[in-house]
Amino acid sequence: MQRLFGDEEAGGGTAAPAPASPDAPLATRMRPRSLDEFVGQERLLAPGSALRRAVEGDRPHSMILHGPPGSGKTTLARIIAETSGAAFEEESAVQAGRAEVRAVLERARSRLASGGRKTIFFLDEIHRFNKAQQDALLPAVEDGLVTLIGATTENPYFEVNSALISRAHVYELAALEPADIRVLLERAVALGEVGPPERVSPEALDFLAARSDGDARTALNALELAAEVTPAEEPVTLAHAEDALQRRALRYDRQADRHYDTISAWIKATRGSDPDASLYYLAVMLEGGEDPRFIARRMVVLASEDVGNADPQALVIATAAAAAVEHVGLPECQFALAQAAIYLSLAPKSDAAKRAVFAARQHIVEHGADLPPPWLASSTRSDGSYDNPHRRPGHFSPQELMPDRAIGARFYDPDQAEAALVERLEEIRRARGRAS
Repeated sequence: MQRLFGDEEAGGGTAAPAPASPDAPLATRMRPRSLDEFVGQERLLAPGSALRRAVEGDRPHSMILHGPPGSGKTTLARIIAETSGAAFEEESAVQAGRAEVRAVLERARSRLASGGRKTIFFLDEIHRFNKAQQDALLPAVEDGLVTLIGATTENPYFEVNSALISRAHVYELAALEPADIRVLLERAVALGEVGPPERVSPEALDFLAARSDGDARTALNALELAAEVTPAEEPVTLAHAEDALQRRALRYDRQADRHYDTISAWIKATRGSDPDASLYYLAVMLEGGEDPRFIARRMVVLASEDVGNADPQALVIATAAAAAVEHVGLPECQFALAQAAIYLSLAPKSDAAKRAVFAARQHIVEHGADLPPPWLASSTRSDGSYDNPHRRPGHFSPQELMPDRAIGARFYDPDQAEAALVERLEEIRRARGRAS
């Protein structure tokens, strides 16, 4: 946990986050401390905009900052705290639990009682809190005990409780433009943060600005890495910048290509029935800080897409793991994810359900959707000739269920992993006079 108050025992504290340590990464040292220094987000912070008026008028309100990595969410929260004179508390939802949040709220309550001082509570990656954890924040936000600033890279309307959303303004930050990142890089160079200003070539700065995917943190830290690995007497060239950016990309980043490569590897290893490989890639994602809900969603998809009715219990296991992620969160939910990964790996495989729905949808695309036969319409529109199979021996009726133009179309083609369903389907087709 990070508490940035100054004199904690006195119940006071500084009005803003403490300056960065000289040993902190370059991106942290170069973090702007005022709106005048802030780069990018011109639309959001344009003169007269709601957010700018709130900041400059010392009327901060609870908000959710939604944007890609390195777009300035944390920086903006710190500037709001510095401008308002409020105490600043910062937590990451990856590491914080109910106890840490409860402690923040108790300190906020103590400040209000002792001197009327307000608290800004910055919660990074708020989407990583489960529903119960987010609900615990509601009374404090609603009563004004804290001004909550949540930051998320995920769509808050999907990942943050609607009750919490309704008590906060949602602001969307865009990825920084290369020109914005170039400004930040030039600022760092001009201040001598990576050696004499003339040491870094313009080509290196151009490359880092263009190839950092709008992420100022990535660009600045790659610049620092390039300067560190280049001998002091040599200039930092384009080749050094390319090498530094590539070396950073080798680390797991849940927002970069490695994020997609690793989940792809997990899917293919699990589909390939290798539980050890499945667990390996699961561990890579967990160690890299991947959102467990992202992993759980892929498990649910795989349970139907790659296992299907070869083992219907797979979908039950996967959805139960997803529920465990929501209810208990990390670190405990890793056990449910591991259990599901092992079960899905060892389950028999069939993609018949996926092929069936694709085939049915392709038929609709090519031929259009016809009205169902009149006997299948709702009770108010039916012609009364529906033959209920429950009134027939074996609960089977020979009555046609397809529209005329689709009669005889076959979409579901079970494979050998669904042997029981193969037999049942053939029995039904024979009864309809349509055996293979």
